[in-house]
Amino acid sequence: MDGQPREVATPPECGGHKDSDLHQTYLSPDLALPLGAIDIGSNSIRLIVAVGLREGKYRVLDDEKEATRLSANLARTHRLDPAAVNRSLAALKRMKQIADGYQVRKLRAIATSAVREAEDGPEFCRRAREEIGLEIEVISAKLEAKLAYESVRRNFDLTNSQVVVADIGGGSCEIIAASNNVLESIRTTPLGAVRLTEQHGTANGAEDETFERLLADIDRTLRKRVGKPPFIPQMLIGTGGTFTALVTMLMAAKGQVGLPIRGYQVSRAEVRHLLDLVRKTSLKLRKEFPGISPDRVDIIVAGLAVIDRLLRYFHVNRLQVHTGGVRDGLLLSMVDEYFPGAHGAPVAADREAAVQRFASACGVDVRHGEQVARLAASIFDQMKDAFQMPAEDREVLMTAARLQDVGYLINYEDHHKHSYHLILNSDLPGFRPQDLQMIASVARYHRGSEPKKKHEDFERLNPVDQLRVKRLTSILRIAGGLDRSHSQQVKGVTVVVAEKTIGLAVHADRNPDLDVWGARRRTELFEKVFKRSATVEWVPSGPIPSEHRP
Repeated sequence: MDGQPREVATPPECGGHKDSDLHQTYLSPDLALPLGAIDIGSNSIRLIVAVGLREGKYRVLDDEKEATRLSANLARTHRLDPAAVNRSLAALKRMKQIADGYQVRKLRAIATSAVREAEDGPEFCRRAREEIGLEIEVISAKLEAKLAYESVRRNFDLTNSQVVVADIGGGSCEIIAASNNVLESIRTTPLGAVRLTEQHGTANGAEDETFERLLADIDRTLRKRVGKPPFIPQMLIGTGGTFTALVTMLMAAKGQVGLPIRGYQVSRAEVRHLLDLVRKTSLKLRKEFPGISPDRVDIIVAGLAVIDRLLRYFHVNRLQVHTGGVRDGLLLSMVDEYFPGAHGAPVAADREAAVQRFASACGVDVRHGEQVARLAASIFDQMKDAFQMPAEDREVLMTAARLQDVGYLINYEDHHKHSYHLILNSDLPGFRPQDLQMIASVARYHRGSEPKKKHEDFERLNPVDQLRVKRLTSILRIAGGLDRSHSQQVKGVTVVVAEKTIGLAVHADRNPDLDVWGARRRTELFEKVFKRSATVEWVPSGPIPSEHRP
């Protein structure tokens, strides 16, 4: 069934860090030496120590959590709360001692929304480094979302499913849309449970007027930060403490003791009912509710309100809860680094194979993509000297040609726009972020409107890169037209650049009239960019110069 959880890294009850020779205990080609991951969140800090397994899983050795409320008053002061800083540093010191006791091979500590946004975030990291000997990575909201999504992807079967993953923290909520295991878009919002609680004063409950203001604020933020959803998802999958609290409270109310939380399904009606109950209950009485932890009792109203509005916004009536999230995704990435190539973990050097796998996963016509890539490269090679186009743009163009139609995974009508987001978020191994930005931009404009400065993504490029995108896009459009029939009957193209014209002679054994027609109707941008009129004519195949063959 779509969206069903699958066993990936079930943590057994495990102690044993007193072992004096853990390196010998776990010395095996199928085991990574103990790894440690620390997630410094806005509401709590958590450590996981685990042994990585070759199949892309891990076995938990220790799990420690402390609620430090690092984001307290952050929205008002823009600085970390001094008392929370001291609590956090003390917690980190203890966690590092635990990790040292396990002789972890590698320890990574990441900080998210609170430290990322605070003016004194760098000072917090400096103190951790100097006082504890702990290096903290302050990760971007995008990476935070990707780690949460990777945790979900590895724990749930998302094949042939369109889902939205929401990771609600104390300071922010990351929202990820994915189709058939391919990440389509990432949106970060300031809809954190701690932040909203402080802004709207809902710690001790919410009367009708306060509650309506809270809901309106969430709805407004979703419209502004998320925009029109790319699809209506089949399910919402939630990660983070708010979702876990939701399930534990529902299970306690139903007497469902001992059931696993991961994969537990909740209806919107259940969310709404619980939300109405807790918002009308004082903080003092709410502390007596079974299933809710003390560190979350004051922020649960805001957290449940976010869940309710997410379900409403995406027109979803049920959600599944995941107990992993950012820290799980971080640990899985560390296991993948230790066992490159295992469990689908990409090897960076295998760029072309990664592109082919990605294209296939998105269901594109691979033969058409390869033909368009060959023709585009041939046209580029014959024009690059005349127009001084950088040699590295050839690979950008060919990769964009192979991936131009990955957006079909979402829908046909706006597939070029979806292609942009899918490529940009693909993390294809061997490609730098700036490479993916260029590839995604060229693919974005292979059809539809021309690149315009009013398009936000295009406007963010510098003028040099904007010209590169226009040139490569114009070539890609013509190359795509030359296989309009999807029959790959065009054998090559000869390009002749003159002072006022660019002639393209199309080589084929028989008249490729549909392909010639397809190319001719795509010359407008090409003529604008290169400031020459373009002609496309069929030349019955004779010997084609090798440099003009695709």
